[in-house]
Order: sequence, then C-alpha cells, then structure tokens
Amino acid sequence: MTELKAAPQGGHARYTFRLRVSSATAAALEAEWVRCRWVWNECVARSVKAHRDGETCGPARLDRMLTEARANNAWLRTGCSVPQQQIIRDFGKSRAKAVKDIVQGLPGHHRAGMPKYKKKHAALPTLSYTRRGFRLKHGRLHLAGGIVLNVVWSRSLPTEPSSVRVYQDALGHWYCSFVVPAAMRPLPTTGAVIGIDWGVKDTATTTSDSHDLPHAEHGRKAKKKLNRYDRMMARRKPKTGQAASKGCREAKRLRAKAHKKVARQRQDTGRKWAKKVVRDHDAIAVEDFRPKFLSRTTMARKATDAAIGATKRALIEMGRKHARDVRLVHPAHTTMDCAQCGARTKHALPLSERTYTCTACGAMSPRDKNSARVMLVRAGLNPAGADRTRLDRSLSDRAA
Repeated sequence: MTELKAAPQGGHARYTFRLRVSSATAAALEAEWVRCRWVWNECVARSVKAHRDGETCGPARLDRMLTEARANNAWLRTGCSVPQQQIIRDFGKSRAKAVKDIVQGLPGHHRAGMPKYKKKHAALPTLSYTRRGFRLKHGRLHLAGGIVLNVVWSRSLPTEPSSVRVYQDALGHWYCSFVVPAAMRPLPTTGAVIGIDWGVKDTATTTSDSHDLPHAEHGRKAKKKLNRYDRMMARRKPKTGQAASKGCREAKRLRAKAHKKVARQRQDTGRKWAKKVVRDHDAIAVEDFRPKFLSRTTMARKATDAAIGATKRALIEMGRKHARDVRLVHPAHTTMDCAQCGARTKHALPLSERTYTCTACGAMSPRDKNSARVMLVRAGLNPAGADRTRLDRSLSDRAA
C-alpha cells in the first residue's frame, strides 16, 4: 500500500525581528548564555556517563540535577531559571531525535548524531523563554532578570506569543523569534490540483509547466566571492594557541555575511514560488522527499544549493496558512511507475536517462514530469484536474 500522509495543519508560526542591543545588554545576554551553556555541557556529561554505565538519563533526572546545581552554586543561581530549564528541554529533544535516528539505522556510529558539547568560541548564544519568563511592554521586550531589549517591529504580532527565543547570528546581530498560534487566511478556491516532484537539475518539476521551479544556483553565483574569503582566512589563520588577528576576524565576518545572503536568497526564492503554487491550486501532492541522503552523493553540493528541504517547508507552511490541501507522498518508486497505467519498470532508471518510456503501455514523457503525475495518482487526486481543470469531486470528498 502506498504511504500517504497529510501535511500538518494548525500548529504555530514564528515571527522573527531584529533587536537593537546596547553593549551592557549584550553583556547581560552573554552572561545568561554562559550559564545555559554550562547546563547543556553538564547534560551531555551526565548523558555520556549514564550511557556508559547502562543507565537512563531522562528529563526528570536532568531537572533534579539543575535544582541541585542551583542550590549549591551561587553563580548559577544569579541567572534566570527559565532559559536554563528550556535548554534542558532542547537537550532532551535533540537526544530523542538522535536515538530515533540510531534505531532507524541512519547514523553509522552508535554515538553519531548525539548532542555534543557546546564550545566557548564555537557555539552562538541562544536563549529560550516561556510565557512566565518574558513580557512585552510599550514595544519593548522585557526578559526575566531585568534585561530590556528594543525590538525593530517590522510587522505586528497577530496574537499574544507563547514563547520567545533570543539568539545571535554569525555576524553578531541579535534577533528575537516569537511563537504564536498559526492564523488561517483562506484563499479563493480555484478547482485546480498540482503534483510536485523534487530534483537537482530543476529544484521542482510540476504537472504545470508554468509552475516549475528552475535551479536558481545562488551558491554557484556566490562561489567566487566565498572562495576569496576562504583564501583570506587561510592566509590569516593564527597559530595554535594564538588569538585571531583583526584581519582574520574581518575575513570570517565577510564570509559569514556572504553565506547569510545566499541563505536569504534561497529562502526568498522558495517562499515566492510556494505562494504562487498555493494561490493557484486547491490541492497539492508533494513528494515527501528527505534530501539528507544526497549529502553522501556526488550531487551533494548542487543539492545543497537547491535548498529542497527549505523550499518544501515553505510550501507546507504556505499551504497550512492559506488552508490548502497539501498531501505528502512517499518517494519510493516514483521514478519507476507509469502515471498512465501504473506499471513499474523492472530496473531502476539511471539519472542520465531523462525520458521515461513505459514498457507496458508505451507512454513516453519527461522523467520528472511523469513522476509529478505519479504524485497526483498516489495522493488520490484526479490527474485530469491538473493544469487548471476541475477536481474529481468524488475523490476529494472521499479523502475528506
């Protein structure tokens, strides 16, 4: 049976804003982060020891560790308890995900993917606060511990936030990210459906030629500049035990700035394309593609530049926001099945073969276009409803 699941509905959304932080406020935030980093590293140490002794180290045990540490350590007690408790929650989620990957056999080593120690000069500050740890007053963000932050309000929050995350990026800029309930903004119905297949040659191939997403190659276009900054860092790399020079720090900052620009370009391209697809279609069949395995192939660099994962997330979030029917289709054998008759080839098709020819019915079509139509069939949508024709109402009603 073909695995099919609906995209998550409802949920929450994040609203991120830039912060204007003074030197005194930045010092207070960094002091809080030093304490939280100590808590994280202590969680890692306790987890490693428990694993070595064959014991369990769950959230309850780590909570008791934090309570004892705050009672016996005045330096830790001077900080707010809310971000320290939240970093234990983050550690628990990270460890649970790593254990799940190990059970599924994804990492090759029994400790691969487990939470690592956060080093002093490598980990960027990240502080999470629940509702009892912050408040908004007169346009300012007040954190527990007397820290007041000036928020650059580029837009208003739709509802009261339930939590906030304050973090610093590689350029030294501070941001706050509020979590609010996702607000639905339904769009007018169009009666059209679309199937989407992810790829590397083209980021997304759809059943509608006007909605295909070509590979933007933002990373390739910035490669010359990034290579230049890499050479600058290599020339100015300090010797072991020596502090980095001003020139080395500047080269590192320029490199981080170029990488951030590329990431924002990819994000902008994905969001604009997702909005176009969601606006023009009522139902969307999407390949539930996991691009992680591509990092172990010769196409790793181009696949990373395509940002398939970020584009897929943008499409799902946009569909949820505008109350569209987004269905995730398991990617197994989607390149081997015929969209016309459903027959499956007896051998895997090499990537060099870009035309799909069915051995049963003789249908010929571009390989990625055939896969996009297979998405519609597996999602239970009528392929005749693609390209702005009406949906098969019996199928849509049955799926509902």
